[in-house]
Amino acid sequence: MTRAEKPTSRHRRTPVVSPSAPRELPTTPRGIRTRAKLVDAARTVFERDGFLDARLIDITNEAGISAGSFYTYFDSKEEIFAAVLASVEEEMLHPHVRALTAGDDPVELIRAANRAYLESYRRNAAFMRLLLQVSSIDEEFAQLRRRRGEAFAQRNARSIQDLQERGVAKAKVDPYRAASALSGMVGRAAYAAFIIGEEWDFEELVETLTQLWANSLLISTDDAT
Repeated sequence: MTRAEKPTSRHRRTPVVSPSAPRELPTTPRGIRTRAKLVDAARTVFERDGFLDARLIDITNEAGISAGSFYTYFDSKEEIFAAVLASVEEEMLHPHVRALTAGDDPVELIRAANRAYLESYRRNAAFMRLLLQVSSIDEEFAQLRRRRGEAFAQRNARSIQDLQERGVAKAKVDPYRAASALSGMVGRAAYAAFIIGEEWDFEELVETLTQLWANSLLISTDDAT
């Protein structure tokens, strides 16, 4: 039995490398391609089998890579799950919203940001559901999830502060606390729509969240389309 084929207990939780401190990324084209194949394969296996039932041998088989090669890039199932999470976060944290709009209208920017987040959440709903499950049983991933939320809040707080300094957002609120609350609202709506399965019209959901966000910051929506 090879190292990658060793059976692991569902309750074993001692990764060699912490998910929050992954090893140095490969630099050769072949190494980059192989690691990417493993991450893509891991996502397929995790979403299909769940975190507890996913096996490293299934990941390497899905990737079409020898079992022993796994340990060139990752030390554990937890570490490769963290890599999958990082790839999802990269997409969801960087929607390049300004490129999606025709100008700097604040309400239109909020609308575009909400739409981009909801579309990304919908695309990644299977993994987001899995992340919620893993976070409930593993404290390290619960911390990663909290840091993910903080990253969203910090990005939105910078936008809110900019709007306040320009006199566009007239609400006298702490930017970070406001961003945390508003981001939580959007995240909960995405969870309800794409995880629980509440039947909301997508465009109506975008507009409702946009109006609530703008109204809470006292941004005029008179000229918004």
